[in-house]
Amino acid sequence: MENNSNILSNPQEFINYLNKESKKVLEMYSQNCNDDLFQKFTQSWTDLAARSFEDPSVWVRAISDYQQAQVNLWHNILTGKAVEKPIAEPMKGDRRFAADEWSENPVFSYIKQSYLLTSDLLNQMASKANLSENEQRKLEFYTQQYTDAMSPTNFALTNPEVLQQALETKGQSLIDGLQNLLGDVEKGRITMTDESAFSLGENIATSEGSVVFENEMLQLIQYKPATEQVYSRPILIIPPCINKFYILDLQAHNSYVKYCVEQGLNVFLISWVNPTIEQRGLAWDDYVENGTLQAINAVKEITEQEKINCVSWCIGGTILATTLAIMAKRKDESVASATFLTTLTDFTDPGDLKVFIDEQQVKQLTEKVDEEGLLNGRDLAASFNMLRSNDLIWSYVVNNYLKGKNPAPFDILYWNSDSTNLPANMYNFYINEMYINNKLAQPGGLTICGESIDLSEIKIPTYFLSAIDDHIAPWKGTFKGTELMQGKREFVLGASGHVAGVVNPASKNRRNFWSNGELGQGADHWLETAERHEGSWWPHWAKWLKPKSGKKVDAPQTYGNKEFKAIEAAPGRYVTSRID
Repeated sequence: MENNSNILSNPQEFINYLNKESKKVLEMYSQNCNDDLFQKFTQSWTDLAARSFEDPSVWVRAISDYQQAQVNLWHNILTGKAVEKPIAEPMKGDRRFAADEWSENPVFSYIKQSYLLTSDLLNQMASKANLSENEQRKLEFYTQQYTDAMSPTNFALTNPEVLQQALETKGQSLIDGLQNLLGDVEKGRITMTDESAFSLGENIATSEGSVVFENEMLQLIQYKPATEQVYSRPILIIPPCINKFYILDLQAHNSYVKYCVEQGLNVFLISWVNPTIEQRGLAWDDYVENGTLQAINAVKEITEQEKINCVSWCIGGTILATTLAIMAKRKDESVASATFLTTLTDFTDPGDLKVFIDEQQVKQLTEKVDEEGLLNGRDLAASFNMLRSNDLIWSYVVNNYLKGKNPAPFDILYWNSDSTNLPANMYNFYINEMYINNKLAQPGGLTICGESIDLSEIKIPTYFLSAIDDHIAPWKGTFKGTELMQGKREFVLGASGHVAGVVNPASKNRRNFWSNGELGQGADHWLETAERHEGSWWPHWAKWLKPKSGKKVDAPQTYGNKEFKAIEAAPGRYVTSRID
């Protein structure tokens, strides 16, 4: 920032520079993704152009409609009706053009409408490309990414809010924005929340407990009971290893862990290791044999119980399903019931992630992961963020870099920025054998820990919670778990998406969920016959679990036992290991 005074003496030069630097954010972001955005976009449109020669009328009609709309827009501009009679309007839920200037100022109204017409043209042409299913999906996705990136809201000179902010602060907002940009370039990622506002163990992940076991795979946390008596049968929570466990223990008002102990449950939780390159050889088998199986045995020994209940989320549920199939083969009845939160066991429909998952792309990615020794969590987070680029990329570009504001504290976004790595061996197995080959859903399709996997041999009571707007584990895909496993099954569909659908505290009584649909005739029939309930699904789950949790006994006064002694206070040191 040595030339601040020089830049401020020429605001136009500064704004041009800021626009140029803002574009670097997309480049920085794209480099962290599995695919190069513009390379894929260019290739997809090359394929579209080649295919257009087979039926050029599609292009002619689309361009003709676009030209007519632009003529109508200019007519409205010249007659002073651009504001009163807009030709194009943002889709419902699009918050980019919420400021009054986009509707009331004729110049910005024209910029907005012209952009919307152009982006609609591109997206329409992409949707009519008639390519193969995989190529069509990629074309539409990367076209949307491109049009989102080119929005006039993302550039200082064409965003009225940015210009107004710069005017009101006499250019200070532009300086602050540049400082924010430079800080994020150094960090290699976009800052989505005030990260200084949170500290693990102090105001996030604060449920009281102790680590009572650890190995190279995990730390096992036992939480302090909140009631004088607890149910004798404990629960073990198995979170995803793709993210940190404290999404389930954010703050007091939205902590699932806190809710569980308040229900009189004796709660244990796995905190997975954040792997280093030296752990590149860790396999899926290790996550089961030295992960879930060891944790299950430790919980049994500490509580002196023959059986426990398990709760899992996302890939943690996939690991648990694998574990239960192995236990069925070994006649091990240590798990009395299993809860699967937004968990895929059949990967026929991987949701919006499909755009990143085909044999060619996965081959390139696995070669890269093999070479580097692990899948960098930052790369994975970038891919997930691209699925909602306006909300998780461009809104922060505008707020942080163009307006010069600092993002507000938000616990879920703090967690979202705290990425974890995956070891090469485990990740490459997971992406190929499950996403590409879908072998977990096939009886005998996989051999793990020396056992042939068959999910139909899982015959314990199961509870499946899915989210209706989940774009990572689509609910109709997760529903298939009820068709793969045996035993008494309960399926519940919550509102919202992959994270908010799960983290829906009972105390807030927000959103809604569906239950009691008829199983056995597919997802659509289940929803048609299901009952809608207002509020959180947490009490519904607690009511389901408590009869499976044994009798009430005096709550333990100490952590662990003679063999499994308290090592350190929760949340433990494994979870504090950050990529950056």
